[in-house]
Amino acid sequence: MVPDILFSSPTVISGEESATPFVADVLVSNGLIAQVGEPGGIDAPSARVIDAEGFVLSPGFIDMHAHSDLYLLTNPEHEAKISQGCTTEVLGQDGISYAPVRTSSQLQAIREQIAGWNGNPSDDECAALHRGVGMFEWRTVGEYLGCLERNKTATNVAVLVPQGNLRLLACGPDDGAATPDDGAATPDEIRDQVQLLRDAMDQGALGSGLTYTPGMYASNSELAVLCKALADEYPGAFYAPHHRSYGRGAMDSYAEMLDLGSETGCPVHLTHATLNFSENEGRAPRLLAMIDEKLSQGVDVTLDTYPYLAGCTTLAALIPSWASSGGPAATLRRLEDPDVRERIRVAVEDTGCDGGHGIPTSWEEIQLGTTNHPSIASYSGRRVSEIARSLGTQPHEIFFEVLAKDRLATSCLMHVGNEPNVRAMMQHRVHMAGSDAILHGKTTHPRAYGTFTRYLGHYVRELGLLSLPDMVAHLTSRPAKRLGVYPARGVVRVGSAADLVLFDAARVRDRATFDEPKLTSEGVRYVLVNGVVVLDEGEMRGLRAGKTLRRRRDGSVS
Repeated sequence: MVPDILFSSPTVISGEESATPFVADVLVSNGLIAQVGEPGGIDAPSARVIDAEGFVLSPGFIDMHAHSDLYLLTNPEHEAKISQGCTTEVLGQDGISYAPVRTSSQLQAIREQIAGWNGNPSDDECAALHRGVGMFEWRTVGEYLGCLERNKTATNVAVLVPQGNLRLLACGPDDGAATPDDGAATPDEIRDQVQLLRDAMDQGALGSGLTYTPGMYASNSELAVLCKALADEYPGAFYAPHHRSYGRGAMDSYAEMLDLGSETGCPVHLTHATLNFSENEGRAPRLLAMIDEKLSQGVDVTLDTYPYLAGCTTLAALIPSWASSGGPAATLRRLEDPDVRERIRVAVEDTGCDGGHGIPTSWEEIQLGTTNHPSIASYSGRRVSEIARSLGTQPHEIFFEVLAKDRLATSCLMHVGNEPNVRAMMQHRVHMAGSDAILHGKTTHPRAYGTFTRYLGHYVRELGLLSLPDMVAHLTSRPAKRLGVYPARGVVRVGSAADLVLFDAARVRDRATFDEPKLTSEGVRYVLVNGVVVLDEGEMRGLRAGKTLRRRRDGSVS
């Protein structure tokens, strides 16, 4: 039985918009907030009392863009998220994840494609982790959620329907050709995608998203059909696109997604809504004006960002989409052909391709994540340009070597951000937080361990860009409303789920850096998930108290 918890005299920041902090006692019982009362006014003799005077008690933070789809199963303590106060995550991002699939070969191809995000444990490793139960046995979104429920998760979990999976299942792996406009889906294939979407939504998904291969091959009209189905049939569902370009075509790509919202009536959540590369320096006000115009027209638009300059993806994402068509096996075969490799090199380095957001790749900006092949272990954490100089070779040779030896499973950091853009985006009234955290490997992005505490420490306390109550709303009630779980979650009020964080507002900060990306945050004392203490005086307890949040047909989520 989970003991009752009494927080004694914390400063409560409820998470509500424009909330005024207040001092109160807060009693947690049976996974819920049972009472909020005057200090010393709650009679709970059997409760564990936590002296919280001088500390802030807020709702648990909600990560609107997580890549923990497999990591929750392979690393169930989930230190990265729990240690910084994150209690709920949204999976199925960027249009590609592990469900739905129809065949084991499709699942295997997806496992290989996103191994750089989550790793790709062998069947023996899966059996050792979970005694052979549930790992990669699912096919549908419902079965994947069931696997998470059986194995139990550290955080609460909601999922999106990856649009790339829908296209893979309906169109097959070879639909892509020279450009994203080729290989248009047939009417039957589009109808198949809509039915797959309906099935996944009926099994509990909250919405859908775009854009890695094969999803990027979809036309705007194809996406519109899916968005219209969401808007017409699933109240509260939303479309979360990783739009087609964050570089040279960023403004047009954002406009395309915003127009989908106005044309179909589907709510649009712009995921990791940033403007990268020097070409977009200073353009955030223009993007925010586009968003404000749509909001004034009644279009339901929200966005999330992470508070860092560097992006993070798989190294293979830099290659042009035509070279990725057909899946990982076909891509690796292309890399063996010298003529094709040269075509890829030209597209990546000289002309700029869709994989590089239309901008020629600068190898000074690309930092490798954890490499897997023993012969290139020394490359981990280093810039491609620096590796090439140390070996007296060309950067593109390092690029191709790593892709081939690691079989496309290496992540990378792209140091292409712009601080004024980051600051402008996070101050918008529909902004939320999304870590976009890749957790696999020793060398990763510090946002995995520091997103929420960096918002609270650096941008609130040190820079004063927003007040603490305002930022807490960005991290809690605002995303809870987007997900349809408010007021059951995302707020400190009687009857709400006891997803809670107790932190020191004077000390809270991220410690993770690009050199040491897995340093845990400072100033977070306690984290509760559904009333269970999972971080106790800053120490992980290794408990799994999360729930899967499934969407019901009436639009509610529980």
